[in-house]
Amino acid sequence: MSTSMRDLIDGEAELNDEEDDESYDEETGDTRPRERNNMLDDSSEEDEDDEDEEEARRIREGFIVDEDEEEEAEDPEERERRKKKKRRRVEREEEELLDEEDLDLIGEAIPEWERKSQAQTKFKRLKRGHRDEDRGKERPDLAEIFSDDDEEVADERAYGRPSHRAHVDEFDDFIEDDYPEDDEERIQRQEDMEVARPRDKGLAVDATGLDKDALDDMEAIFGTGEDYAWALELEEDEELHEHEEQTIELKDVFEPSQLKERLLTDEDNQIRIIDEPERFQLDRKPFKEQQTSAEYFKEEARWITNLMWPKKQLPADLQGPFNKSIGKVLEFFIIDGVEVPYVFQHRRDYLIHAKKIRSQSHDHTDGPEVTVDAEKLLTQDDLWRVLELDIKFRSLVEKRNALEKSYDNLKEVGVRRDDVLEQMIHEGQTLEELQDLQDYLNFQYSAQLKDIAAMGHAGSREMKRPGAKTALFERIRRSQAYKFVNALGISPDRLAQNALRQGKKVSPDDDARLPIDLADQLADDDFPTGDQVVNAGRQMYAEELFVSPRMRKHFRIQYYNMGSVSCRRTEKGLRKIDDSHPYYEIKYLVNHTIRDLALRPEIFLKMMKAEDEGLVEVKLGLENEREFRRQLYSEFASDNFSDLADSWNSERQKVLDVAFPKLERVIVKGVKDSLRTACQEELLKICREEFFKRLDQAPLKPKGMVLGTTPRVLTLSNGMGDPNRDPVHWTWVEEDARVVEHGQFVNLARDESQRDLFAELVRRRNPDVVGISGFSADTHRLVKDVEGIVSEKGLMGPEYDDPDTNEYRSDLLEVVVVNDEVARLYKDSPRAVAEHPTLNPLTRYCFALARYMQNPMKEYAALGKDVTSLLIHPYQQYLPHEKLYKHLETAMVDIVNLCGVDINEAMGDPYTANLLPYVAGLGPRKAQLLIKGVNANGGVVTSRDELVGDPERHKIPVLGPRVWNNCAGFLYIEHDSTNPDSDPLDNTRIHPEDYDLARKVAADALGLDEEDVKAETDENGPGAIVRKLFKEDEQEKVNELILEEYAEQLEREYQQRKRATLEAIRAELMGPFEELRKNFALLSSDQTFTMFTGETRDSLCEGMIVPANVRVVKDDFAILKLDCGIEGRVESHELSYRHSIKDMLQVGQTLQAKVIDINRKDFVCKLSMREEELRRPYRRHYDMGRGQWDYKQEGEDREELREKDKVTGRTQRVIKHPLFKPFNSTQAEEYLGGLAAGEVVIRPSSKGNDHLAITWKVADGVYQHVDVLELQKDNEFSVGKVLRVGSKYTYTDLDELIVEHVKAMAKKVEELMQHEKFQKGSRGDLEKWLTTYIDANPNRSTYAFCLDTKRPGYFHLCFKASRNSKVNAWNVRVVPHGYELLKSQYPDMRALCNGFKLRYQSELLKMQAGGGGARGH
Repeated sequence: MSTSMRDLIDGEAELNDEEDDESYDEETGDTRPRERNNMLDDSSEEDEDDEDEEEARRIREGFIVDEDEEEEAEDPEERERRKKKKRRRVEREEEELLDEEDLDLIGEAIPEWERKSQAQTKFKRLKRGHRDEDRGKERPDLAEIFSDDDEEVADERAYGRPSHRAHVDEFDDFIEDDYPEDDEERIQRQEDMEVARPRDKGLAVDATGLDKDALDDMEAIFGTGEDYAWALELEEDEELHEHEEQTIELKDVFEPSQLKERLLTDEDNQIRIIDEPERFQLDRKPFKEQQTSAEYFKEEARWITNLMWPKKQLPADLQGPFNKSIGKVLEFFIIDGVEVPYVFQHRRDYLIHAKKIRSQSHDHTDGPEVTVDAEKLLTQDDLWRVLELDIKFRSLVEKRNALEKSYDNLKEVGVRRDDVLEQMIHEGQTLEELQDLQDYLNFQYSAQLKDIAAMGHAGSREMKRPGAKTALFERIRRSQAYKFVNALGISPDRLAQNALRQGKKVSPDDDARLPIDLADQLADDDFPTGDQVVNAGRQMYAEELFVSPRMRKHFRIQYYNMGSVSCRRTEKGLRKIDDSHPYYEIKYLVNHTIRDLALRPEIFLKMMKAEDEGLVEVKLGLENEREFRRQLYSEFASDNFSDLADSWNSERQKVLDVAFPKLERVIVKGVKDSLRTACQEELLKICREEFFKRLDQAPLKPKGMVLGTTPRVLTLSNGMGDPNRDPVHWTWVEEDARVVEHGQFVNLARDESQRDLFAELVRRRNPDVVGISGFSADTHRLVKDVEGIVSEKGLMGPEYDDPDTNEYRSDLLEVVVVNDEVARLYKDSPRAVAEHPTLNPLTRYCFALARYMQNPMKEYAALGKDVTSLLIHPYQQYLPHEKLYKHLETAMVDIVNLCGVDINEAMGDPYTANLLPYVAGLGPRKAQLLIKGVNANGGVVTSRDELVGDPERHKIPVLGPRVWNNCAGFLYIEHDSTNPDSDPLDNTRIHPEDYDLARKVAADALGLDEEDVKAETDENGPGAIVRKLFKEDEQEKVNELILEEYAEQLEREYQQRKRATLEAIRAELMGPFEELRKNFALLSSDQTFTMFTGETRDSLCEGMIVPANVRVVKDDFAILKLDCGIEGRVESHELSYRHSIKDMLQVGQTLQAKVIDINRKDFVCKLSMREEELRRPYRRHYDMGRGQWDYKQEGEDREELREKDKVTGRTQRVIKHPLFKPFNSTQAEEYLGGLAAGEVVIRPSSKGNDHLAITWKVADGVYQHVDVLELQKDNEFSVGKVLRVGSKYTYTDLDELIVEHVKAMAKKVEELMQHEKFQKGSRGDLEKWLTTYIDANPNRSTYAFCLDTKRPGYFHLCFKASRNSKVNAWNVRVVPHGYELLKSQYPDMRALCNGFKLRYQSELLKMQAGGGGARGH
């Protein structure tokens, strides 16, 4: 193999000189060296030459036609007939391989897939792979390498047919697969090829000159071949039988990641089948084998009570009832298997402590003798907390069980009783304490553990393997030097007990000899000198002190009580964290106690994030460290007074000096981790509460209507456009959430005809409300325009009954600014495109606004896991993504079960079906199972009981009894008064287990005795009594019942606490599924300002210096526009007292201005441009206590940066361009993070004033920083007249550079990412996909592209030539108006794909020539 070919197979494409030019470090200005690799990246790490040769051989054999293969001696027509017959039979059988259930499941998981679709889908392509396996020894020719058109029927002639064409001819039709020609061209090309191709040379016998007798004799001798036909038929039958035994499963068709994403793995199916709430199964998966008992529940209840009680702030006498309530809730969760909504709704009596108080007053004889004082013990938030702590307790128990097992194993091999382990294993209340015990056990019994591991003793897997360090201490333990350890007087554990004040203090006894004299006497072969003995003794005692569980506990308590947290910036953070950086708040923060951080958890999370990024060091120390050390020494020191005692006390002090740093390190790390977890939990709780507030909104209620009524909505938006120049899109959405009509308006502010059209639309459609939102500050003007039209044209809202006058009236049509956080995510999402493919994004945005007003809960539920993309809390980026989603999901579960779900509506409406995963007991998998089961039963549910099966009506069970018990009370069925079997209680929040109670309450309200009830139910069924109550409109009578006595009777006779349940039944009988959500929340002026401008009170406030563009200049004032879109007014005296404002300002200028005042309601601000104001930079005020900010260090750092800037000449530049921002690279990436791909920021460069930096967003999380060299500058601060990027691209101004360079590359990135060969995910994901695809289609080859996230602007082109070959990769670089592959440029994706294939062919030919020539010559 040639060297060049080996480089092709094993290397990556090298970067050219221009690629090197653009790589530099933004902060230091240093050029980043590029690693020069070979041309093709091999995913394997092995570079052996023999493996290279083997790989080359595999590629040759997989892709180069073997021209020496002989055809089978078979009649061509017979061969063709048999091949066609076999292909038809195989295709018929494959249609039956996926059974109906699998196909239905695929259809549910992948809505765009249709079973009988003729589209060229991946599914069909993958199925073809199985057909290809039946083609025997056939191999694809070179024309099919990396073919994209997998559906095209293969040429049926043999691939191995001998050919005398030159090798170049074999590549003639290579490119056709990506972009096939039309039918006429294809037919003509095939005819030309047929003419040019020499005819097949078979093995026919030349019979010239042979008569019939000679031919008969030849056949008699050699036969005709028919004698062996039976063997061929048997072989064919055997092949067919083997094929019939093969079955295609989902995992054969889809790659594992796709199955996991669509919840179709075997594990997902198990979750569907098991009759246990889905969320419980997922949370408890690691603890399936854990056993519970009555004592287990008591211990867990005590453990959870100890954690929750301090924060509850309830009266002290309620701690006992609180503990009992916790224990009962745990039984509901673990034994009964019911979720939080069920417990909160149907077991509420156990969450309340009711106390009867006898009335002391004798004046009111009619009043009750006893009153009930009820105290709420647990809220719904508390129930979620109990569930979370239950999982933590299971982890604790599992760790404790493993520790006990290890200890039992030690006792079995003869280890004596260990008091530390015996006493402390069951005292451990945290995972940290149990880990301390594990470390103690591993150190103290390292030799025994090693022996147990050698014997393969059960349970040894949990044991830590003793290392070299442990072996050293084991050597000390066996030597005479250990006597020196004992001579220190008391054991490390006893010292720790002294420090913890456990038991009576024990003082050490001093040995009669001096330490050095004793050490000399203890010298042996292991430690031959006294100094070595002393040193070994110190190290041993310090290590025993270090692993002492009680000493660690003592240190941990001190750090929690007296810990002090400080930040120290690193050299990297010195310059990177400037005044505007989000981490500046913690850059010089010092002396914060843990109590301080508990009040502001986000501060500590920000510290830890900055430390992870290498910008600061978070130091945790003790406020009283000196006193703590002194106190610990006093517990260790001898009480004797003599030179001997002083010598031994000195030795003890040295031991503590060795042990203290080691203990400090391990405790500080543990405390920081625990503190981070606690701060995350606190912030997660805040996020959950905030999200619940957003969910807890009923549909916007038109005046006079009942809360919960769905309004008819007209929504408008200008998007990012100017409403006076650009179209304003609108949609009309009916109560059933359908887009009935949509269109556009232009210039509603001034165009009278457009204003009339708007008025005509309103009068024709009669909406209940008008909703408006958008992406820019100009939307505020649209709101004012619409309000003006409504007022001017007298457009009225719906009529309503005025309770004051008892007459119908109407008010002006209400115009509402709508929260658009969900609509922004929806408008460009795949879901939006699938639902409304013909609507443009802004119209889809308006549609989402309307649906939000009609039911916010449904809109949030439809987001699924994308809900974490919402800005719930300004610091949520410091939270783990999975934890955040889990907490937000609990809020969704609460609100969905509060409102209930109409099961029949969900069956016919996917939008409503999005709520099902959040119903108690269900989840995404169980919801799929529910929908599938109901569809199997006819698609309609007539009663709740039907979901667990009804043999009389031939209804199969849809859910198991336990899951059904969870969800039954939250799935409701509209009552059908015409159907005698329809139970009105199925349309209430009452659980089926309480239907008898509800019917009893209804009968009492109607005054029916038992005989009346029996007669009514015998005639009209069990639901007759409640039906009668509703029919006669007697619900108010329920309110007259006194339920207390009934509740007491139930508790006395049946031990059922139902007081709260009876009240819930009363409420449901009076108003079934009454709307319990709060009124639709209208946005405040601050919220509206932030939504339209993206600016908060922190990001834009008085005193800030901001860039502003001059729009209008008058004699005494000027109007400027800020980047966020709001207008700023500068009075003449705020510019200069000496010069005219017209002389100083020109329209189009971009200047720095200081914000004096902001009117967030009217979207205007006042600005100042006086020099003395601009000289005073904005300093954000941080509310820190005394001594909690290091002003000295801050001043020193400012002076240091000032000196560095003098040396480098670096000053703050301001460029007159709307895209310019005074950002560093981090700030630019943060700013672009929320914008679309392709957005650009121009900013100062760290390389000096003759450079600019341009940062543009390549994709989510991927940003490219482009270095621009400025040439021909008029002065230091002006922009150069020539702008050069690398050594190849030159532009005359910034606008040309943005359009012709950055935007051109962004367009090419988008083109590639929209291509069918692009795969989302990392390179590892793509290589896995390629391998899976080739495994399913072993006779194929394939390639695909993916982003190179480490080098923005680059893509990986990964390909796999055959099943046995490795995944290789070439680099594709995006350049303006094209792509670059192996130093060759291509204008579009078609050219790039074809260029890749041609380049691959040429490399194969080179390899073939260098590897000994082509076969067949």
